Amino acid sequence: MRIKEGNKEKDIIEAAIKVFAEKGYFKSKISKIADVAGVATGSVYVYYENKEDILLKIFEQLWGNIYQEARLIKNNNNSSPMEKLESLIDMAFGTFMENTALAIVYINEQSNLIQYSPQKFTDNYDKFLDLCEDIIRDGINKRVMAENIDVQIFRNYFLGGFRNLLHHWAHDSQNFSLDRIRENVKLLTRHGIQR
Repeated sequence: MRIKEGNKEKDIIEAAIKVFAEKGYFKSKISKIADVAGVATGSVYVYYENKEDILLKIFEQLWGNIYQEARLIKNNNNSSPMEKLESLIDMAFGTFMENTALAIVYINEQSNLIQYSPQKFTDNYDKFLDLCEDIIRDGINKRVMAENIDVQIFRNYFLGGFRNLLHHWAHDSQNFSLDRIRENVKLLTRHGIQR
C-alpha cells in the first residue's frame, strides 16, 4: 500500500463514509478504512481512537455544516418563513444528493449512534432542529403558517419522512428521483402548514 500525502484526516473520513455505506458500521474494519484512504492502519489511530470516534466525527461534520448553512438561511431577512423552510429543505436534500454514501450512513447509523451514545452525539443536530422550529414559530407568529401546528410533532414527522425518503432514494434512485422527492416535500409542506 502506498502512503498518501496530503490531508490524511479528511481522506480517512471520506474512506470511512464509503466503507460504512458499503459494509455497515459493525462489519467495517479500521484496516479497510485505512486501505481505502491510502494510509497506513496506524495513521488512522493518530486521528481516531476507534470506529465509533470516526462515526461521531462524520456526524459532527455533517450536522455542523448543515447547522451553519441553516443559520444563514434563518438569518436572511429578505426571505419569508415559508421561503426559509423551503430553502432548508433544498439545502438538506442537496447535502445528501452530493454524496449518496453519506446518505446511506445517515440512514443506517445515526439512530443507533444516538441511542447508544447520546452523550457523545453532536449537539449541532439538536441546534439545527431547534432552528427549524424557530422558523416555524416565526411563521405562526406572522400568521403565514397554521396556528394549530404542534411544532414538536411537525419536527418529528418531518425527520421521519425525510429519513424514509432518503432511504428509498439511496437504495433505488431510478424510481425515486431526489429532485422529484424534494419538490414534492416542498409542495406538501407548503400546502400542509401554510395558512
